[in-house]
Amino acid sequence: MADTGVVETLLRLIEKVDDGVDSLEVAASLGVDHQVIVGAVKSLQALGDIISAELRSSKHWELTEEGTEIAEQGSHEARVFSSIPLEGLAQSELMVESIDDQVREKLLLVKKANTAQLEEKEKNELKKRKLLSEVTVKSYWISKGISFSTTITKQETELTPEMVANGSWKEKKFKPYNFEAMGVAPDCGHLHPLMKVRTQFRQIFLEMGFTEMPTNNFIESSFWNFDSLFQPQQHPARDQHDTFFLSDPALAHEFPQDYLERVKKVHSEGGFGSQGYKYDWKIEEAQKNILRTHTTAVSARMLYKLAQQKFTPVKYFSIDRVFRNETLDATHLAEFHQIEGVVADYGLTLGDLMGILHQFFTKLGITKLRFKPAYNPYTEPSMEVFSYHEGLKKWVEVGNSGVFRPEMLLPMGLPEDVSVIAWGLSLERPTMIKYGINNIRELVGHKVNLQMVYDSPICRLES
Repeated sequence: MADTGVVETLLRLIEKVDDGVDSLEVAASLGVDHQVIVGAVKSLQALGDIISAELRSSKHWELTEEGTEIAEQGSHEARVFSSIPLEGLAQSELMVESIDDQVREKLLLVKKANTAQLEEKEKNELKKRKLLSEVTVKSYWISKGISFSTTITKQETELTPEMVANGSWKEKKFKPYNFEAMGVAPDCGHLHPLMKVRTQFRQIFLEMGFTEMPTNNFIESSFWNFDSLFQPQQHPARDQHDTFFLSDPALAHEFPQDYLERVKKVHSEGGFGSQGYKYDWKIEEAQKNILRTHTTAVSARMLYKLAQQKFTPVKYFSIDRVFRNETLDATHLAEFHQIEGVVADYGLTLGDLMGILHQFFTKLGITKLRFKPAYNPYTEPSMEVFSYHEGLKKWVEVGNSGVFRPEMLLPMGLPEDVSVIAWGLSLERPTMIKYGINNIRELVGHKVNLQMVYDSPICRLES
């Protein structure tokens, strides 16, 4: 609400005139800023039809900062002339006996609000020299409204039960509803913490020159999910207790036959310098459709596609959901997100893998890393990746990595001197290690048991 004294004064001024008053003139007469009068007008408009206010626009010329300086001290030319000392320069050499500072005279006319005495050409010339600026001023022409009164009566904004009960509402003046007013913005949804961190992971991969792999096939055949990775058909991970099998469609039928035969041979007989697993490999087992248990199945498809053309070094990554047939408990989930990075080039070693892992996790903000030898069916050598958790004060596992085996790569058709290094981790655990603890503390507003959070399903690293 505007200042009550200004509002009452404005009403008395309006009462004395028949046609109305200009808000700029009112501000000048009262010696207040124009916005104070505008606030009073807005307040009176909110009370109904007490006043009528017509918005008007007018243009006038104002001196710029430089123009004001010239009006007060003279033009640059005049000041130069005045600054020449008599003893330093003879009058005959100056070639002028006196000057007429027309620029200053014109600016003084503007300063005294006599702009009408200047021609448009003169004003434009001064504008080009940035001594004048044309300003648009908005003001209100204020006159009496239908319900004009010098007495302000507060309007009620809501009808209360008490008004209805005692009948006082009949004598009250209610503020009209503005049905075109914007309502209060409802609380909106927010990005899930995992999705926010997923975007950060993706940005890190892109900054490192990686290309994102297509991961839009949650359903995968056992061939691409297991067999192509040199994972034997009797491996425990392929059991129904660990994998979701589809009943419809239960089987896949389209495979690259030459490649399938090479995979069958390296499993059952060996090859490419390997003795294989020496078992009866069955196409019926490879055909079974499943919910993919890892995004490495996507990596296998991409590497096979790469092998069908002239080899060029590549860097791939993927971030998407995978599924495990787990019994849900405090440390197990049936669905989580896997992050995977793959680099294929000539002569890559375990040292290259360690270097790129340090670079990757440093960009994430995780700098203390350790590597531990591990076993994976499709990588040799293999390493588990550990990071020091400052909150828990201990080393925790954050990922798995290794160099893809020749038994996986050579049947695809990749050159023998090409190595492929890869690593994978769940999105959930690094999220909690690096970002999640503080986010959770903000949400709940008190301290959180870090070990409890770390051991929760969202933090579990599936392997």
